[in-house]
Amino acid sequence: MPQGIPIAAAAPTLSAADTGFMLICSALVMVMTPGLAFFYGGMVRVKSTLNMLMMSFISLGIVTVLWVLYGFSAAFGTDHGSLIGWSSHYVGLSGIGLTQLWPGYTIPVYVFAVFQLMFAIITPALISGALADRVKFSAWALFITLWVTLVYFPVAHWVWGTGGWAFDLGVIDFAGGTAVHINAGAAALGVILVIGKRVGFKKDLMRPHSLPLVMLGAALLWFGWFGFNAGSWLGNDDGVGALMFVNTQVATAAAMLAWLAYEKIRHGAFTTLGAASGAVAGLVAITPSGGSCSPLGAIAIGAIAGLVCAMAVGLKYRFGYDDSLDVVGVHLVGGILGSVLIGFFATGGGQSDAKGLFYGGGLTQLWKQLAGVGAVFAYSLVASAVLAFLIDKAMGMRVSEDDEVSGIDQVEHAETAYDFSGAGGGAALRSVQHAAAALAQASTQNKKVDA
Repeated sequence: MPQGIPIAAAAPTLSAADTGFMLICSALVMVMTPGLAFFYGGMVRVKSTLNMLMMSFISLGIVTVLWVLYGFSAAFGTDHGSLIGWSSHYVGLSGIGLTQLWPGYTIPVYVFAVFQLMFAIITPALISGALADRVKFSAWALFITLWVTLVYFPVAHWVWGTGGWAFDLGVIDFAGGTAVHINAGAAALGVILVIGKRVGFKKDLMRPHSLPLVMLGAALLWFGWFGFNAGSWLGNDDGVGALMFVNTQVATAAAMLAWLAYEKIRHGAFTTLGAASGAVAGLVAITPSGGSCSPLGAIAIGAIAGLVCAMAVGLKYRFGYDDSLDVVGVHLVGGILGSVLIGFFATGGGQSDAKGLFYGGGLTQLWKQLAGVGAVFAYSLVASAVLAFLIDKAMGMRVSEDDEVSGIDQVEHAETAYDFSGAGGGAALRSVQHAAAALAQASTQNKKVDA
């Protein structure tokens, strides 16, 4: 993503076309957060559906206010020590003129600020999928507040802010492989190592309650991701945004096919959950790399991500960490792959002249990518674990075991996702409940007989 690099030609003037394009892209990125809510909401058990939706939606509220107050200034203000930004006229977005341009570009500062806001909103929402079924909503809201302040805003400055150390080093991250996906995936791992496993992890069946909802969420994510990726060039007068648009589609398709092929070979079936997860893995991997590779490179990056992420989601059972909805397996692993593979597939003919190993560039760009990946991973992992530990000690991060078993929706939100009592289905519902009770009683009797 370009960040206010002055161009050699005459000073730019405000472009209505670029401004309109970026406002549309901002709206597309915004709709990704509700899409993520549906994606995650369908993957959990029915008793946690609303909580999962709310864990994404609350980010729209909290992060928006913080971004206006100080977040934009911290991420994109004047650099201080290559670690954080700050500009007083960005505080409260109060010192910005209506037609004041983002340096070097043809869009107003307000437009750049709102586009970047949508990135800041979805990043903590991504973390929520790892914590499904067991986190207090108030604790989650506090975690978002502290995490974006202490982790996201500084990391965004490192990667995209003028003067940020990763930006100056030459780490390529077109739209958020490090700042968004590795950042969120490492944070998810840090928090779940602190709060522990769900009740019944590796014992009870925890299947998605609504695969159509998952597919709807995945479709909204795929749609919105075009704004997420193509919009990150802040205009398209040189074709780089168009290249990113094409590569976003290509890599996502390749990743979905690779994931499904792995499933068929490994498990004997093509699943809808695998198709949705594979598509998201491809979207994650192409996010940092799509502006620097060719469409053929995008196919390779997507296929690698689909295969490796499909394998990585099983690591939680091997190592015993409870990543409820595979945030680590998809976003962390996919983000690492997409960022590192730039060091191999960068052509030098896209967003910059940096070339990867396969195009005669040697290992120079690869080492830069590894430095960026390693630093963001380590900082986010440690800082997120510390925040979760402190919140847990202060107010308790988890609901009680009884509340978790009975259902977090009713406990935390006093609602349920589906209520058939007013739809003429009361008798049918009672019949189902009676049948379930009878099956449970029969199972208990069988166990007694076996004993």
